[in-house]
Amino acid sequence: VQLVESGGGSVQTGGSLRLSCIISEYTSDRYCMAWFRQAPGKEREGVAMVDNSGNTKHAESVAGRFSISQDNQKKTLYLQMNSLKPEDSAMYYCAYDQRRFAASCPVAPTYAYWGQGTQVTVSS
Repeated sequence: VQLVESGGGSVQTGGSLRLSCIISEYTSDRYCMAWFRQAPGKEREGVAMVDNSGNTKHAESVAGRFSISQDNQKKTLYLQMNSLKPEDSAMYYCAYDQRRFAASCPVAPTYAYWGQGTQVTVSS
C-alpha cells in the first residue's frame, strides 16, 4: 500500500489549505484512514479519522476548523483546514489500516501504512 500526500504549504494565520492523500489500494472493505501531525520535538498526534462507512472523528483542537473526507472512486483522502493557527504548523501524515469488525478508528498512531508527509507552516 502506497500513500502520497500533497497540498501542504505556508499560509498566514486564518488561512486555509486542503491536504490530499492518494492511496494505491484498499486491502479490505473495512478500513480506517487518518491524518496525523507531528511538530518538532512533539509526539505524533491524531488529527482526524474516517472509516469505510464514512464515520469521522476530529481532535478537539481542530474540531470546527478542520474536516476530513474521502472520495473512494478517486482513492483520495482529504483534510480541509480552515482558520489555521500557528500551533497547527507541523508535518502532516496520511495513514491507513484495516478496521476490525465494529471497531472505531484508532486515534493513536498505530496504523500499518503511512505516507511521507507534507509540511504545513502557519505564520502569525
